[in-house]
Amino acid sequence: MNRVIIDLEALRHNLGVIDGWVSEHGATWTVVTKALCGQPDTLGALWAMGVRSMGDSRLLNVQAIQAVVPAEELETWYLRVPSLASVVDVVSLTEVSLNSEMTVIKALNQEAARQGKRHWIVLMIELGDLREGILPGSLIRFYEQVFDLSHLEVLGIGSNLGCISGQVPTVDQYMQLVLYHELLELKFKHKLPVISAGSSVTLPMLLDRHLPRGINHLRIGESVFLGNNLVAKGPLPGLRSDVMTLEADIVEIKEKNLVPLGIGSDVAPFPLADASSPPSPGQRGYRALVNIGQLDTDVGGLTPQDPTYQIAGASSDLTVVNVGDHPGELKVGGAIRFGMNYAAMLRLMSGAYVPKVVEPALAEFRAALPETRPLATPHVMRAGAEASPAAR
Repeated sequence: MNRVIIDLEALRHNLGVIDGWVSEHGATWTVVTKALCGQPDTLGALWAMGVRSMGDSRLLNVQAIQAVVPAEELETWYLRVPSLASVVDVVSLTEVSLNSEMTVIKALNQEAARQGKRHWIVLMIELGDLREGILPGSLIRFYEQVFDLSHLEVLGIGSNLGCISGQVPTVDQYMQLVLYHELLELKFKHKLPVISAGSSVTLPMLLDRHLPRGINHLRIGESVFLGNNLVAKGPLPGLRSDVMTLEADIVEIKEKNLVPLGIGSDVAPFPLADASSPPSPGQRGYRALVNIGQLDTDVGGLTPQDPTYQIAGASSDLTVVNVGDHPGELKVGGAIRFGMNYAAMLRLMSGAYVPKVVEPALAEFRAALPETRPLATPHVMRAGAEASPAAR
């Protein structure tokens, strides 16, 4: 049976390594869980491993988190800029949201008042990625309008870099954010506890000790689950890349020509990138068909764990893998394992066609887990206590 295997020991390893890096920097971090798409056993395992701050961009996923984790002991961040239609749920389900639109912020304040709650916001600043963000030239005026809202607290400022443009963030961009933070604190005589600017793309800069010390909160997801270095590619030092594995059933294996017959044309509905060493005309080899296709995942983001195998192509339902001159132990009913990139992981985890399992089973994992301390994850009510209305 096809399945995505989530290795909890590998996950625990990556969490511990990244937590050490963040703690050494003197920062806190939120584990970004959106790629899990609400998978309950993995969320429960994260809690058992000491994660006390989780961030997601889907409110349904936040509900899934709260179904398996004690809500009173967990801080939840809403990582997608809220829409007006989502305001009620954002306030009721999360402690912190990232914001850049005044209309939405005022609606959040009104809703927090209606619910009798305090909600925390991070003001997102545009630093060049051209996604969400307040333009720096209007930051002072913007902050003046949110500073005294009755049921909102500004936890700090933040940014998203490298999330849409593909540009690698620079030290200068992060220093700009630190300077904007200092400007707001000096002008308004009011502490802002958090500068939330880090993502997985920030980790290489963190390891090289180039990330400004003022950046004191990171939001990390991809590198936790895939171990990726988003800048130099490949794994980050010390991280495991086997947290997530796709196991796909072999439904046919035969020796065939490796070059298709017919008139050359570009009619394939799902073309993959050209192979680095394409077969020669007349060349033969064994081809395995696995019943995973583009309907299940981004096949171009899969990599066979056996480096001698090569994905030859895929349709909506099947993927063809060239496995060499001899099938070895491969047989119908067996399986081929694949690693994945972030796009392939998102498609697999969000789809309903491929089961997701944790290994070991969650109950077994919890029973064997030594007592764990909470990771370096923040709690907004502690981090921002001095910013409360009573303290002003």
